[in-house]
Amino acid sequence: MSQSSSFYPRRGKRLLDAFFSLLGLVALSPLLGLIGLTVKCGSPGGALFWQERIGRDGKIFRICKFRTMIAGADRMGPGITAAGDPRTTRIGGLLRRWKVDELPELWNVLKGEMSLVGPRPELPSYVLNYTLSQRKVLSVRPGITDAASVAFRNEEEILAKAADREQLYKQVVLPHKLTLNLEYIHNVSFRRDIAIILTTLKVITHPMPAARVSETQPKA
Repeated sequence: MSQSSSFYPRRGKRLLDAFFSLLGLVALSPLLGLIGLTVKCGSPGGALFWQERIGRDGKIFRICKFRTMIAGADRMGPGITAAGDPRTTRIGGLLRRWKVDELPELWNVLKGEMSLVGPRPELPSYVLNYTLSQRKVLSVRPGITDAASVAFRNEEEILAKAADREQLYKQVVLPHKLTLNLEYIHNVSFRRDIAIILTTLKVITHPMPAARVSETQPKA
């Protein structure tokens, strides 16, 4: 169904986002507080990590996550993270494994900067290299999860095996993810969003074989 002709993409999706993000923040507030305290006590630095990302229509917003790396890690290395990255804290590794570090993004969803389901927001430096067709992913709100997040759920392991992680991400992984994102935005539906959310929960709690990417695969 065309995105412009359906109530769900135009109105329903935002209503769903606002309701469930508020419900999640309220219901999970004790857990969020406990995790935040654990992060802060586990290593020097704040409990939350704020970083500029590119949102809908190319607007910059600050994404909110639990801090999983040492303070100032974003100034000590690449914007991508591979398995075994020495910047990752012990507690941070566990949070990333179970995707718990992304729970504060519910605040971004409530504010209207993000959606529960949509293309993951990228760093400005990566978006600068998008082709004209790839920039179409910026026509919708970025999301906490999407089909690409499911397909590349072992992304950190893939990058850890690469000789040049940055090159592999920009030339192979990111174009593949953008292809999945473009397909999604042309077929947005309530049923599909629910399926992606349920699949995300499933792969987090019951790991399955994930996508394999060749370092020598040509750029899409």
